[in-house]
Amino acid sequence: MKKIVAFASAMLALGAQAKAADLYAPEPAPQVVEQPVAAVANGWYLRGDVSYDILDMKGAHYYQGSNSNNVNFTKASLNNTGNLGVGIGYQVNDYFRVDKTFDYMFSTKFRGSTAGKCGDGNRCVSRDASNFSAYGLMANAYVDLYKWGMVTPYVGFGLGGTYVKWDDLKNTTEDGTFRHKGRNSWRFTYALMAGASIDVTCQVKADLGYRYRNVAGGDMFGYLLKGGPGSDKGFNIHEVRTGMRYQFGDSCQTAYLPPVDIPTTTQPVFK
Repeated sequence: MKKIVAFASAMLALGAQAKAADLYAPEPAPQVVEQPVAAVANGWYLRGDVSYDILDMKGAHYYQGSNSNNVNFTKASLNNTGNLGVGIGYQVNDYFRVDKTFDYMFSTKFRGSTAGKCGDGNRCVSRDASNFSAYGLMANAYVDLYKWGMVTPYVGFGLGGTYVKWDDLKNTTEDGTFRHKGRNSWRFTYALMAGASIDVTCQVKADLGYRYRNVAGGDMFGYLLKGGPGSDKGFNIHEVRTGMRYQFGDSCQTAYLPPVDIPTTTQPVFK
């Protein structure tokens, strides 16, 4: 009997040790979670714009009879027109960008009049007509003020030049119609901009804004029959603009931060 009890006790002891060896709790495996952070906006972009241009001509003057008698046009105005622009730029950071742009202003009509003496010595008023077009090269800088969701308002400033092209001026009086040769010239130009960018996709932005351009005065037409040459006094151009910008690179890509270990509780595993 004693032998049986001793044998049973030994078997129970061995079974308990085997069971204890099978029961263990493994180390919890950490969970790796990547923390996405919006990438900083930077890189090259292309832009295209269209605008409706309201032209405010500052006036015009010409030499009447001799080079010592420079008189103003009694009327001088331009019809409103449109503009197409393209450019390339660089987004330096979330708040600052620069670009260079080329703009073409569609031809528009000039209407003016002058007062003087006709061939018979009597006072007469002329009717003057021409066509005006221009293209410009500008270097611009913008400050993106703040981002509200998809919308980012901005302000900007630009410096450059505008090439003004005048067609021949038709001067009509009681003595007949005379054609003065039109002149072309580069003019100093500065611009002020304000508007807002709207995120269409990560890489495409719509642009709605206003631009004011101040174009310096310059040559307008040449001399003919004791009249001329003439010059314009420059232009104030008010533009209502809309356009698109395409950002190169994957601006949707997120920056990577080191993973964060999140401990988890693991139930014991029995083998």
